[in-house]
Amino acid sequence: MISKETLFALSLFPYLGFLWFISRTQQMPRLALYGFYGTLVFVAVTIPAGIYAQVHYGKSLANVDWLHGGAEVFLTLANILVVLGFRQAVIQEKEVGRDEK
Repeated sequence: MISKETLFALSLFPYLGFLWFISRTQQMPRLALYGFYGTLVFVAVTIPAGIYAQVHYGKSLANVDWLHGGAEVFLTLANILVVLGFRQAVIQEKEVGRDEK
């Protein structure tokens, strides 16, 4: 059986591949791309926060509210950037469509 930690580490490789491909397309909204990269910031913050929770509290990160909430802020910000980036792209596409009529 594969451990959750190993599965987590292995899941980074497909995500890095995803980032590599979307960063090379001109169709990806820049703001959304920053949001997808922001997910890596979330991961980078979550790992040490999880270690800290285990060492200092003897609990998983999910059970130390102030640490868990602090880490989740980074995921929330990343998600907001993704949504705003695609929203901006949809608005621009609608404006281009109106201009062509």
